[in-house]
This record gives sequence, structure tokens and C-alpha cells, in this order.
Amino acid sequence: MHAAAVRNHRSSADFTTLRPRNEPSFDGSSVTVEYRGRECTRMRLFISVDLPDDLTEPVADLQDEFNDASGLNFIDPEQAHVTLKFLGDVDGERVPDLESELEAAIADAGVNPFPVRYGGLGVFPSLEYISVVWFGTEIGGDELTALHEAIEERTTEMGFEAESHEFTPHVTLARMEHAGGKELVQELVREREPTVGETRVEEVRLTESTLTEEGPVYSTVARFPLDE
Repeated sequence: MHAAAVRNHRSSADFTTLRPRNEPSFDGSSVTVEYRGRECTRMRLFISVDLPDDLTEPVADLQDEFNDASGLNFIDPEQAHVTLKFLGDVDGERVPDLESELEAAIADAGVNPFPVRYGGLGVFPSLEYISVVWFGTEIGGDELTALHEAIEERTTEMGFEAESHEFTPHVTLARMEHAGGKELVQELVREREPTVGETRVEEVRLTESTLTEEGPVYSTVARFPLDE
């Protein structure tokens, strides 16, 4: 049975003000869904594990270490998440089928709620050509990878594009628009081994990203709790 969820908007307009997400907890049903009358529109969707509110400030503190690196465009720390699968623009009429397949994928993965400790630094695609700065996982990466693989199999069977690179569990800190601060980023990535914090992952989310002039606004479409 599907229970209606309260829409969750998270804006990136103000990175310096830490605001609570004010999200409801799911009620124990297998999946919580919010369609919001969007069945006939296209939705920009991805599947994620979101970081909790109590890690927002540690993420912002880690970003502060890169403040002197010109060319970086920081993500809103309130929107920090691990992307398990980016789906892109999806016809809203496909959401019910997508929700069913994701519910099955979570079951396929056989992953119970698990701890994740976030930490370490990395870049994509390489230290010589930096486009994304991220932090990874110290524990919990195997479970995140298992979820990704199960979701990847189900979504590619639905016709979504397969990933072209190996999955690396990570949370984006910033995107590099130009190489002005490249040397400082290289130095920090080589020398720093920060631990951001630890949490317990209990659900996977289907998330909609609405692009605005102030940045993306995220809202939860469906929640998929992991079985105990």
C-alpha cells in the first residue's frame, strides 16, 4: 500500500544558512510515493541516498577548506547525497512502473539498514583534469554498490541508459568551472584524509531535480525503506 508523502523542497539559493529539511518519516509501508499531479509532464529524476541534517555542517566545513581554490562551484551542503543512478528526463507517466521496478531492485539487492562513514577526498576524472571534487566512504561502500548494481540492472532493462563508468560511491562537494585553483585542490586531495561523519542508511529515494536560476531544487518523489 502506498502512503502519500509530504513534498520536500530543498533550495540551493542560500548556502550559508543551514535550514532543517523538516521531512516526515515514512510509516513503515514498503514505499512512500508523492506524484503531485505530474503524470503528464517530464521529470528530471535520479535515485539517491541522502545525507542527514546532522552532516550538513561537517560538509560545509569541508567545503571551507577549498574556499581559496578559484574556479570551484560548491553544491549546497543541505543537498548532499550519493547518486545511485541518474535517470535524466523521464515521462511522468512512467513513474508508477519505475517505482515498482525500484521497489523490486531494493529487494534484489538484499541490503538491510547499514552504517556509512563518509570521508576521504577524490576527483573526477583525474587530478590532472578536475571536473568534480568529492568525498567518499570509509565504510558502507559495499552496500551502496550493491544497491547501485541492482538498480542499474532493473533500470537498464526498462530502457534507461547504462552507466559508462565504474560506480564509485561518493558525495559531490564542488564542480570545477575553470582550473584557476587546480593546484590547491590537488594539494588538498593528496594530503587531506578527512572524516565527514557517520550515519545509518535506512532508505533510498527517487528524487526530482528542478533547475532554477538559483540552482537545483530537489523534491522527493518516492522513498524505499530497506528491510530490517
